[in-house]
Amino acid sequence: MSILNIINSRRTIKNFKADPVEMEQISKWLQAAAMAPNHKMTEPWEVYVVGPETREKLNHKTNFFNAPVVLAILSKHGATEIETEENLIATACFVQNFNLAAWEEGVGTFWSSMGGAARNREILGVPEGYDVVGVFGVGYPEEINQPKERTPIQEKIKHLS
Repeated sequence: MSILNIINSRRTIKNFKADPVEMEQISKWLQAAAMAPNHKMTEPWEVYVVGPETREKLNHKTNFFNAPVVLAILSKHGATEIETEENLIATACFVQNFNLAAWEEGVGTFWSSMGGAARNREILGVPEGYDVVGVFGVGYPEEINQPKERTPIQEKIKHLS
């Protein structure tokens, strides 16, 4: 599948099969994700594999749609406010690389922002100096939703003189 097909077909998954996803596959996708651009090679991302006890404590309202794997992805703060912001952006690129690499092999994700709440940071054991970019359900889709309509990109392009 071409990269454009992967990007255009990727969906947020809200119904996962129970089929397991091997950690070897996930590690391969995470290694590809680490090729994300990151200013001054800060490589600010950290990945937590969320086990069953921690997942239960998180008590997500949908239980991550029963995804067989849950990951928390963190971004390390930088030495300055600008570096912290750059690290967050780099980690978002890391996440997108991961999502696309997994999607190419038929595995989808569900991205939850719940990890930023103080209670959930504590449950996850997030150290000071890190932001939680997201908590992700990862698994094989039971169903794939139709794409939502997007604003034509021409309406988002501004030409400057």
